[in-house]
Amino acid sequence: MGQYDGKNVVITGGSSGFGFTTAALLATGGARVLITGRDQSRLDAAKAKLGDNVIAVRSDASSVAEIEDLADRVKSELGTVDALFVNAGINGFAPFEGTSEELYDEIQRVNAKGPYFTVQKLAPLLTSGAGIVLTTSVANVLGLPMLSAYAASKAALRSMTRSLARELLPAGIRVNAISPGPIDSGILEKSMPAEQTQQMKTHMAADSPMQRMGTTEEVAKGVAFLAFEATFTTGAELPVDGGGSQI
Repeated sequence: MGQYDGKNVVITGGSSGFGFTTAALLATGGARVLITGRDQSRLDAAKAKLGDNVIAVRSDASSVAEIEDLADRVKSELGTVDALFVNAGINGFAPFEGTSEELYDEIQRVNAKGPYFTVQKLAPLLTSGAGIVLTTSVANVLGLPMLSAYAASKAALRSMTRSLARELLPAGIRVNAISPGPIDSGILEKSMPAEQTQQMKTHMAADSPMQRMGTTEEVAKGVAFLAFEATFTTGAELPVDGGGSQI
């Protein structure tokens, strides 16, 4: 028997990065996992790699209408949910003076508004004892250049973690956050040229107390812990950052 046999899990932003690796961990352990993403081709590729325990659903995490449709699909596919990993998000590297209103609004819409309504629409499907995990970032406690709008969105999620943890207590639902630091998730490769990417990775590893970047597998293990094992923990944030925000 697998560790997560009989468990139903929803992961937004599950076609790549932390979401994909967490889906792989839980599905391998026997869970039925529904992943979402905005790009159908990437979802199809993820589904092919993850296998029959995984359902892939195209859904825009910034659209309340699509989140409502997702809740209907989750109900029809899974019935009830034991864990919800609210992971869909974007970053946006831009200097403060060069951040446009359009970029700011997009970041807040995807990273803050989307998670809020994802939890609101899916919470009625969660079982008593279920765990919700939100993806924050060390950027919500560190003053990092080029990330002011992104950091604000992740700070909003940190606050939301506490508020929703309190409000969902009567339903027996725990709400916690995973706070990744410098993780080699592939996201840098999508946002900058290869030479810049390698320079950034070298710099991030040198800045870490552990002198390396983390892996998506290390994040996935933290998510699984908060979702299923941390049964007397709610409203908390677990840093997975090599100590960068702590020491």
